Amino acid sequence: MSLYTVGWFLWIGFFIIEEGLALARGGPGSTLSEHVWKWFAIPDRNSTKPEPVKVTWKVRARRFALLAGMAWLALHFLTGGRF
Repeated sequence: MSLYTVGWFLWIGFFIIEEGLALARGGPGSTLSEHVWKWFAIPDRNSTKPEPVKVTWKVRARRFALLAGMAWLALHFLTGGRF
């Protein structure tokens, strides 16, 4: 087993612990999903308030960057690295 494999296992293990603690303890803004929604100005689906962020071209660009990055990562994994 290479050091890279050990490093990835440690990183994934840390993520599982961090996310598990966030889910167990709760509180607003504790999980990775909640952070991503905040970073990319995505409104809370449970909120009864209107969208808290004015949607400008900068917000749309950030959201597009998130979509493009996630689409590329999925394509990258599913094609064995061809993309």
